[in-house]
Amino acid sequence: MYDLIVRGGLIVDGSGDAPREGDVAVTDGKIVAVGRVEGEAREEIDAHGLAVTPGFVDIHTHYDGQVTWDAHLTPSCWHGVTTAVFGNCGVGFAPVRPNERDYLISLMEAVEDIPGTALAEGIEWEWETFPEFMDAVGKRQLGMDVAAQVPHGAVRTYVMGKRGAENEPATPEDIERMAVIVRDGMEAGALGFSTSRTIMHKAASGDPMPGTFAAEDELFGLGRVLGDLGKGIFELAPVGAAGEDVIGAREEMDWMRRLSAEIGRPVSFAMLQVDAEPTLWRDLLDESQKAVAEGAQVYPQTAGRPFGMLVGHQTEYHPFRDRPTYEALMDLPFAERIARLSEPEVRTAILSEKVDYDDPMSAYVMASFHKLFPLGEKPNYEPAPEDSVAGIAEREGRSPEEVLYDCMLGQEGRELLLFPLLNYSDGNCDPIYEMIHHPRAVLGLGDGGAHCGIICDASIQTFMLSHWVRDRDRGPKLPVELVVQRMTSDTANLYGLRDRGLIAPGYKADLNVIDLDTVGLKLPEMVFDLPAGGRRLIQRADGYRYTLVNGQVTMRDGEPTGELPGRLVRGEQSAPAS
Repeated sequence: MYDLIVRGGLIVDGSGDAPREGDVAVTDGKIVAVGRVEGEAREEIDAHGLAVTPGFVDIHTHYDGQVTWDAHLTPSCWHGVTTAVFGNCGVGFAPVRPNERDYLISLMEAVEDIPGTALAEGIEWEWETFPEFMDAVGKRQLGMDVAAQVPHGAVRTYVMGKRGAENEPATPEDIERMAVIVRDGMEAGALGFSTSRTIMHKAASGDPMPGTFAAEDELFGLGRVLGDLGKGIFELAPVGAAGEDVIGAREEMDWMRRLSAEIGRPVSFAMLQVDAEPTLWRDLLDESQKAVAEGAQVYPQTAGRPFGMLVGHQTEYHPFRDRPTYEALMDLPFAERIARLSEPEVRTAILSEKVDYDDPMSAYVMASFHKLFPLGEKPNYEPAPEDSVAGIAEREGRSPEEVLYDCMLGQEGRELLLFPLLNYSDGNCDPIYEMIHHPRAVLGLGDGGAHCGIICDASIQTFMLSHWVRDRDRGPKLPVELVVQRMTSDTANLYGLRDRGLIAPGYKADLNVIDLDTVGLKLPEMVFDLPAGGRRLIQRADGYRYTLVNGQVTMRDGEPTGELPGRLVRGEQSAPAS
């Protein structure tokens, strides 16, 4: 007798092959039969009319702190994720001395917009070294599997102290000590090493985060640890990741190619379309493909939708916040504040107040109404130019500021507007369509657990299924088998997790049962459920009937079942014997 059988679903197996109807049998947390399965099981799931996919493997999250207090890792659990990798972009919480904890918290808060008060209250510091951090996470019972990377920022601070935090050059002795820590972390089960080189990642002081200007001797000295061990990935946010230095972005490819070829390990870097040079992404993809002939494995990591911030009364940012009349209402309860903002005389006062924007972002937004779009009750992440605030204003004969003000009062003050910063230079998702099809591109950058005040992209998996497979009307769609492959076997294999990502005998029974007709995103909302009442944006989904981790149902109709079979994954995992 099997433990569980998923009966009669449309199996999208993660390989890229065409979907087929069939059953999936599970015993002892593993898939044991696929196709027409005879016999009985202790539990059966009726999947007729539903899709059955492998659980999604999200390789770019920032749950380094949240994993210590949230067993379910929301919001990712609502979007079919069954394995989450954190420790990206060089930020994390180990190694750390007691007197450095506050610095690493402030670094995570500044770089990834996770409230420092939540991290300070939520994290129970049971570690100093990276292996001790792994042991602490390894004791946790979770709703999904997790895996970690060794973060450069923490390593540099631990070894070099203030010199490391202030980006002084590392000495040969510093590099040797850092390499020992990276080796210890890899041997404790880390899946790779991460760093950041973009000046957009700043510490609380405003200075670039540790490692931003690391020289090649440091980068190669730490990367060689992966080569010596024959395992692990080198992940980074490169120079120019946000379009701040397009020349530097091109130059980054040179050392990344040489590093990968020398150590024989993959290098994965963040890549998004940037307004400063809207075709740069295509050149970087071409260069990554050419690097294959040099023995290099360079994988640009991209996002499946526009990357940008959400503007509204709930979020951390909107351009009316600095106007005196608005500031006077800020301390009111939300509903009362919205009621006052709806009063004609208050509206007139705020719109009449002129502000000299010292904040570059506010100045940018107020000069870019053509890039500001009401998200809508059914979130639309590929809006047309005429749907922008500028387009609405022109059509209705109003000022853009009036349109923005009134839009923000929609849905009882909970209306959000999307301001795409990256991946939307063309005003559509056609470049993303090309990226997803490219053989070197990998899907990531959802940043689960991060950017709590203005961004909510941990829902990308659901967007891929609803928008790209079913709803897109401004260009070609994507076949469900390709979308699922990109979120399962492709991401799993890049990180050496070859025991998951496919529906085939011997593989982990991490599964989703999804209604492809109804799967979709709900409107993002601000909640205050982090430790110390910290705020964060979340986004729920419809259409996920079941999510299984290690053969146990962890989510049913979007709600946790109470089962916590997820664990820390230590090191690369071999594929089942064929």
